[in-house]
Amino acid sequence: MKRIAVLLVVMFFTTTLYAQGVREIPYCVGADISWLQSQEDRGVIFSDEGRQGDALEILRDNGFNYIRLRLFVNPRSELGYSQRDGYCDLEHTLLMARRIKDAGMKFLLDFHYSDNWADPQKQIMPQAWQTYSYDEVKDAVYAHTGEVLDALASQGTLPDMVQVGNEISNGMLWPYGSVRHSFEGLCGLVAEGVRAVREYAPDATIMLHVALGGQMEESMRFFDAMAEYGIEYDVIGQSYYPEWHGTLQELESNLQAMALRYAKPLIVVEYRDHYKDIDRIVRALPNGLGRGTFIWEATSPDWGRLFDKDGAALPVLDDYNR
Repeated sequence: MKRIAVLLVVMFFTTTLYAQGVREIPYCVGADISWLQSQEDRGVIFSDEGRQGDALEILRDNGFNYIRLRLFVNPRSELGYSQRDGYCDLEHTLLMARRIKDAGMKFLLDFHYSDNWADPQKQIMPQAWQTYSYDEVKDAVYAHTGEVLDALASQGTLPDMVQVGNEISNGMLWPYGSVRHSFEGLCGLVAEGVRAVREYAPDATIMLHVALGGQMEESMRFFDAMAEYGIEYDVIGQSYYPEWHGTLQELESNLQAMALRYAKPLIVVEYRDHYKDIDRIVRALPNGLGRGTFIWEATSPDWGRLFDKDGAALPVLDDYNR
C-alpha cells in the first residue's frame, strides 16, 4: 500500500507532463454484441418480459447507449475467425452499423488487425500481410483502416469511437509490433491507424485498448511509451477480468493512478462480472475522467449473461436501468 501511495503522489505532480487535451465523451453504458448476427442466424429470437424484439432495441430500452463491434481483416482466410460465414468482416459490420444508428445508439468499432482473435496472448499477422516488410504492414494498416471507415461513411454510419487495435498490451501485428524489446515497432503501426482515423473519421474518438485492468506498473509502462513516441489518442480502454487482471481494489488503484498521470478519459471496455462495482469505480475517477463501461458479449448466455440461451432477457438487465 505504501508503494501505491508514493506512486499516486508522483503521478499527481506529473499529470501536466502527459496531458494532451481531453475530448468530451458521453458516459458510455456499452455492450459488445459481436456474436449477435451469428445467434440470429442460428434462430435465436430475443425478448424482454415475453415481448419479442430486436436485441439492440431491448438493450437501448434497458439503459444502454453504446454498441461495440469487433472487425477482423479477413475472417474467411485459412487463419480466420469465421471461415464459412465471414462474421465480423466488413460486410457484416456494415449491416450492424446501420442497425446501431437506426436504434439511435452510438457505435464503437474495434479493429483487431488480424484475421482472428487479437489479445495479449496472440496478435497474428493477417494471412494476406504475412510476406510484407514492416513498412508494407504500416501501409496496410493505414489502407485497411481507411477502406473500412470510407465504406461506413458512404452509408452514413461512421463510428463515434474507434479502437486502434484490440488488447495491445503486448503489441499487435507480431513480430513487427511486439513490445518485448521495444515499443518503437508498435508505435509506428499504431500511428498509421490513428492517421487513417483522423483523416477518414475526424470526429471519431480514438481509443487505445490494453488488457491490464489491475496491473499498474504494466499500464504505466505502456502509456508512458505512447507519450514518449508521441502517439495521439483520446481515451484509454482497459479490459478487466478478475482471473487475469487482479482484484477490484487493484483495478480501482490503477484507474485512479492513470487518471491522475495521463489526464485522459478512461473506459473499462471489456468486463464480464461485477458491473455495479466496476461502474462505481469508473464513476468515481478524478475530474470526471471515468467515462463508462462495456460488457463483453452482452447477448451471450455464457459471457454477458444478460439473456438466456433462448434469447429471453434476464432480471440482471434491470441493473442497467437503475
